[in-house]
Amino acid sequence: MDLSNLKPAEGAVNRDGKRLGRGQGSGKGGTAARGHKGAKSRSGYSKKIGFEGGQMPLQRRVPKFGFKNINRKEYQGVNLDKLQGLVDNKVVKGEITFDTLVENRLVRQNELVKILGGGELKAKLKVSAHKFTATAKAAIEAAGGEAISL
Repeated sequence: MDLSNLKPAEGAVNRDGKRLGRGQGSGKGGTAARGHKGAKSRSGYSKKIGFEGGQMPLQRRVPKFGFKNINRKEYQGVNLDKLQGLVDNKVVKGEITFDTLVENRLVRQNELVKILGGGELKAKLKVSAHKFTATAKAAIEAAGGEAISL
């Protein structure tokens, strides 16, 4: 131990914050270091998110355009070549269900699945999904399989 690493014992030094608004004698009475008037001087003040001091906020300055359909359903696409890959790797044979796709991490549990027509399918498969594109359905049936909508 030397002068360079001296420090007080744990818990010996405890400086509380400045006590505001405790009379003029404290030096922080009156306005309690909040200045005069304005929203920040009032009790209960909280700045709203995006507030820019009264200037028109960016959220309102930028023009809005387009249309968001609140009833839109998002589908997770799975191409035919992925299904063929499952057959080639001997993961499935004959039937592909939603649970099979989830187990093989092609889709997540809460997603809707749409089978897309990308790639080619040689295996005869019974595929169950929420939706199929016309090309995917045709390709599955051309290979001797069956496309079942959930």
